[in-house]
Amino acid sequence: MANRFVLNETSYHGKGAILAIADEVKARGFKKSFVCSDPDLIKFGVTKKVTDILDNAKIDYEIYSEIKANPTIENVQGGVEAFKKSGADHIIAIGGGSSMDTAKAIGIIIENPEFADVRSLEGVAPTKNKCTPIIAVPTTAGTAAEVTINYVITDAQNNRKMVCVDVHDIPVVAVVDPDMMASMPKGLTAATGMDALTHAIEGYITKGAWELSDMFHIKAIEIIAKSLRGAVENTDEGREGMALGQYVAGMGFSNVGLGIVHSMAHPLGALYDTPHGIANAIILPKVMEYNAEATGEKYRDIAKAMGVANVDAMSLSDARKAAVDAVKKLAADVGIPSDLKEIVKEEDIAFLAQSAFDDACRPGNPKDTSVEDITKLYKELL
Repeated sequence: MANRFVLNETSYHGKGAILAIADEVKARGFKKSFVCSDPDLIKFGVTKKVTDILDNAKIDYEIYSEIKANPTIENVQGGVEAFKKSGADHIIAIGGGSSMDTAKAIGIIIENPEFADVRSLEGVAPTKNKCTPIIAVPTTAGTAAEVTINYVITDAQNNRKMVCVDVHDIPVVAVVDPDMMASMPKGLTAATGMDALTHAIEGYITKGAWELSDMFHIKAIEIIAKSLRGAVENTDEGREGMALGQYVAGMGFSNVGLGIVHSMAHPLGALYDTPHGIANAIILPKVMEYNAEATGEKYRDIAKAMGVANVDAMSLSDARKAAVDAVKKLAADVGIPSDLKEIVKEEDIAFLAQSAFDDACRPGNPKDTSVEDITKLYKELL
C-alpha cells in the first residue's frame, strides 16, 4: 500500500512572518476575510496584530470569536451561520487548536453542507470538496493544527471529543511567527509544548510510522527538547525553536496518526475541560512505559534526541527507561503535574476508558490495547 503525505501549499516561518498574510490574500484574489479567533486573544491584542495588517492593506474582514477552549458543535454551527452572513470568501484562523479546529469545521461545512450536523464529520468523513480556503496563524506552539488534516470538536451533549480526519481541511497557508506566541503565559507554553512533544513521540512509534514521517518526528523531538525550557522562560531562542518544532511534529503525525496518549487525553477535555496539553503531558510517560515492548529500538533514538548521554552503550531496557525518564524530567522542569489526582474522579474511570478505546487515535497505538488495559492505566495515574 502506498504511503500518503499531505502538507500545506505554502508556509511562512520566522519573526515577522505575519506580514505575508496581506500579500497572500491579494495574490489569491480573496476579497473579504472571516477571522476566527478566541475572546482572550482579542482581549489581549494578539488578534489585532493580524487585523492591523489587514487594515493597512485595506482588506475587509469580519471577526468571529464565539469559540471555547474546547470548541463545541454549537461554536461550529454558529460560525457557519456567521460566515454565510458575512460575505467572506476565505478564513483567517488566529489562535491555538481551538480557533483553527473551529475554522476547519466551518470551512468543511460551508463547502460540504450535508455535514451541517457536525457529528457526521467524526472519524474519516466522506467529504467531496475542499474546505473554504484557510490561512492559519498559530499563537501557541503545540497543536500544529495549521499543518494537519485533523481537528477535534467537543460533543458537549455526550461528554466526548470527536476526532475528525479529512484531507480537505488542511489550511492552504500556514503562517508560523514566534512573535505571535510571545504573549503565552508560562503554564500555557509548557502545556502546549508538551502536547507538541507528545505528537512527535506518538507519531514516531505509531503503527503507521515510516521513514519520511520518522525524519520529521525525530527532528521535532530534538528541537522541542532543546527549546521548551527556554520558551517557558520566554527567551527568543526558545520561542523560535518551539514554533518550528511543533510544526515539524505536525508535518509528521498528521500523516501517520497517534496513539492512546491522545485517546486517553481527549475524554479528560470533554468531561472535565482539562487543557489538552496538560492531559497529554501527564499521561505520556505512563503510556510510554506501557508501549515500550512494542517499539523496537525507537526509544533509544528518542533518548538520544532528548539529549541523554551514552545511549548507545546502554542495554535496550536501560535506553527505554532513559527515554521515559527524560520525558518525565522535561515535564517536571516546566511545571507539569505528575498524576491525575486533581483531575480524574475514580467513579468516572469506566466511562473514560470506554471513550478512550472508542477514540480515533487508539488504533494507531503501537501495542494493541483493550478497555481493561486503559482502565488500569488511568488508575495507575491517580
